[in-house]
Amino acid sequence: MWEATKLTLKLAFVTTLLLLILGTPIAWWLARSKSFIKEIIGTLVALPLVLPPTVLGFYLLLLLSPQGNFGSWLSQVFGSPFPFSFKGLVVGSVIYSLPFVVQPIRNSFEAIGEHSLEAAASLRASPFDVFFSVALPLARPGILTGSVLGFAHTVGEFGVILMLGGNIPGETKVLSVAIYDYVESLQWEKAHVLAGGMIGFSFCVILATTLIERHWREKK
Repeated sequence: MWEATKLTLKLAFVTTLLLLILGTPIAWWLARSKSFIKEIIGTLVALPLVLPPTVLGFYLLLLLSPQGNFGSWLSQVFGSPFPFSFKGLVVGSVIYSLPFVVQPIRNSFEAIGEHSLEAAASLRASPFDVFFSVALPLARPGILTGSVLGFAHTVGEFGVILMLGGNIPGETKVLSVAIYDYVESLQWEKAHVLAGGMIGFSFCVILATTLIERHWREKK
């Protein structure tokens, strides 16, 4: 049980970190770009919101499989196949949780408006300075909310994890899969402990998100 908990928290932490690194520039581009492909990219980012997790997990399994060209290349670069490994779980989690991080950050970037950015540019700030010194600090509420949602969503994943990672103790068996195992083997008490803990965790996440948003709204 503790092994699954530690693995789940490790997966959620690594995934959230990667989501912030990848999701922030994507959100900035979606908020600022006037390209005609902007909405197409935005739709691709949001696709995991409506896709059944098993569908996404199935195609990721095919994409990352060492029997395919791309998966074979990845296996050679990283020394081992991605499916049924921790790094495979990270890839699946990043893609599946991407919209939960990108959308709040994008909303924050859009809420900044043009005035602050134009004022910084008129003072001869470079685009790099405008982004890091003006846009990112003003987008903190969205970044915090995206971090919380990305972490929480990764903790609760099941379909993608099961399809891509299987059920290997210590390697890919996270909390959601452990609950499934306990139910399958009729160990209801253990399933209750994990499921109840996840309900409490989800409550804390929603409460934290609400308090963060209220704090920043009142601070403006």
